[in-house]
Amino acid sequence: MNYIVPEVHLVRFTCPYCNTLSQQNWSNVYLYKSGDVCFLKTDKLQAEVVEEINSSTCESCGRYHIWIKGRMVQPDSSGIPLPSEDMPEEIRLIYFEAREVFAKSPRASAALLRLALQHLCQHLGGDGKNINDDIAKLVKGGLDVRIQKSLDIVRVTGNNAVHPGQLDLIDNTEISARLFSLLNFIVDAMVTQPKQIETFFKELPQGARDAIEKRDS
Repeated sequence: MNYIVPEVHLVRFTCPYCNTLSQQNWSNVYLYKSGDVCFLKTDKLQAEVVEEINSSTCESCGRYHIWIKGRMVQPDSSGIPLPSEDMPEEIRLIYFEAREVFAKSPRASAALLRLALQHLCQHLGGDGKNINDDIAKLVKGGLDVRIQKSLDIVRVTGNNAVHPGQLDLIDNTEISARLFSLLNFIVDAMVTQPKQIETFFKELPQGARDAIEKRDS
């Protein structure tokens, strides 16, 4: 969950290309208009400025990002982390769709992540029809309170994205961006970690495993 959403003139943020929290080097280019001719200059001149274009270069991978009117236009994934390797394929596709539209519409992105959460709850044993009911079922099964809170954050924020609510996702993109890491956190806790523990357990000597199963039966 250690990432910083890219913002214009921010000294450090998570690079959309290499997904690394890295120092950024900034430079400006000015688009001028003289009569019917437009031209670019790195210096500020006594002429009509049509647009100020910002460029940030990642010190980690060396690739640059283009900003116009304070918004990153190249690339358009805005530093959103990649999905967990253990994220189920159907959910991963929705995650990537949400990642692609984030820069253009954080609200649409949040709504898509709520849909991804709905599919994830079904993958974890729910019926996939009502997220709130599925979370309640997981809680009754002993769900860790941190996971429950993460599930509810994605559920409520995504719901507010498509219905009038308390969260303004248009002006506060950081709220929407946070949902990506939360979804990865949920997958890590509910899919990756149990899988790793099961792998480690199977590596124990057969005699030790038999004794443990006999003890717990």
